[in-house]
Amino acid sequence: MELEHKYTLIDDVNIHYVTAGPTKNTALAGSTLVFLHGFPEYWQTWQNQLSYFSQDHHVIAPDLPGYNLSDKPQDVSFYQISNLIKFIAKFIKTVSPSEKVYLVAHDWGGAIAWPLAAFYPQLVEKLVILNAAHPSTFTREMINNPRQRDKSAYIHDLISKDAEALLSKDNYQYLSEKMMVSASPTVFSKEIKTKYKQVWQQSGAINGMLQYYRAMPQLADTNKDDSEHQNLAADGPVKSTTEMKIPNIRINIPTLILWGEQDQAFVNENLNGLEDYVPNCTIERFVTASHWLMHEKPFEINSAITRFINT
Repeated sequence: MELEHKYTLIDDVNIHYVTAGPTKNTALAGSTLVFLHGFPEYWQTWQNQLSYFSQDHHVIAPDLPGYNLSDKPQDVSFYQISNLIKFIAKFIKTVSPSEKVYLVAHDWGGAIAWPLAAFYPQLVEKLVILNAAHPSTFTREMINNPRQRDKSAYIHDLISKDAEALLSKDNYQYLSEKMMVSASPTVFSKEIKTKYKQVWQQSGAINGMLQYYRAMPQLADTNKDDSEHQNLAADGPVKSTTEMKIPNIRINIPTLILWGEQDQAFVNENLNGLEDYVPNCTIERFVTASHWLMHEKPFEINSAITRFINT
């Protein structure tokens, strides 16, 4: 696979992305796959998928705004989900102006992809989500499920005023040892973590990644009474559960959810009642996999996506 590195300017924000695959003349109609990564990663999280699908499809994987080689807007309002949806919709129109895409997304990429598929169905042929809770069921679980609030407690670290120092401390130990914990100890090798640290070391990268959390629309308060998460930004998203509102995000396009059941960030109950919001959905569970599904089960993930886009 030969990856081509490109940039495109959208709303004065320069976005880096990689692309590979057959030329426009030989590609099958509708065969563009766009991959959206999450926190704290970058385009290369999809390396296994890019290598596999570029044999027969046109593949595109951007660095999200704030990450790696993409621009890192300073204004936190840029990272509000409503703006990110519009921004990534423009990106998709730019890189695939005449065809719908198959949209594949994980973590924060999924948080963008869910509502994007709801509000811009004309851009997406099918949606594939890897371990990213649907906004409606996630909010429901944060309100009603103390286990989800416990799993989301780390976000309070990420919106504290000392978050950048915390993440950068001791050669990015928080990110490499606490966040990127896999169900398989061999998944994130020393070499892979070294590459990630090079990405995190770039000017403005840590702040850019944290902006997504600072701009969250709502976050339940922590369960902990004497929490270490009290040093919060005054204008942050933290609300009591009685103040939180469940968004009504309904998606009518075919959707595949690939879910590692040992996720550190999401309870499996996020999948309950999902058909109320996504009636045309298929769920495939991976009992032994964690949040980092595409790293742990690359062959199974590739096979599942292939079956889905070919039916």
